Amino acid sequence: MVLTWTVMGKTTQPDPLPDRTMRHSRRKVLRVGALLTLGSAVPSLTGCDPFNQEPTPPDPLAPMVDEALALAATYRDAATTHPTLAGRLAPIAEAHAAHAAELARITKVALPSATPTTSTPADADADATLTGLREREQTAGDSAARACLAAPAGRAALLASIAAARASHLEALQ
Repeated sequence: MVLTWTVMGKTTQPDPLPDRTMRHSRRKVLRVGALLTLGSAVPSLTGCDPFNQEPTPPDPLAPMVDEALALAATYRDAATTHPTLAGRLAPIAEAHAAHAAELARITKVALPSATPTTSTPADADADATLTGLREREQTAGDSAARACLAAPAGRAALLASIAAARASHLEALQ
């Protein structure tokens, strides 16, 4: 079965019908329709070149991973330097390590294979070490609170819990 219809107009081919009309096959009509469809789709595809993609910007929470790892290392180092404080500082170090792991999962940032190290002065007494830890914890808590306020809703709950944990760490260091 051939789908045909008449098209009015002059042609360069010999006139197949006496009334000067021309017939088109279904195949030709479908081919023209496919070309028209493809032609209308090409302009919309020009903006999506898979070989010329702009790099995605880094996640704004990626620096918080490094911050949490640095805090965990600082607490571990302080616990090593002052064994009398190890009972208070070890759980806080573990909490910061857990925060870093969760932030790395959310931001798709790879955790470093080596744990960062910090240096707590060996001659610093326990009170001076606690004062330094409180200052770092206060700064980190403020950055977590700012990140929480600026984050999308899906991340705000995690950042709020990190900010709350850092506030509780300040109380534990009193």
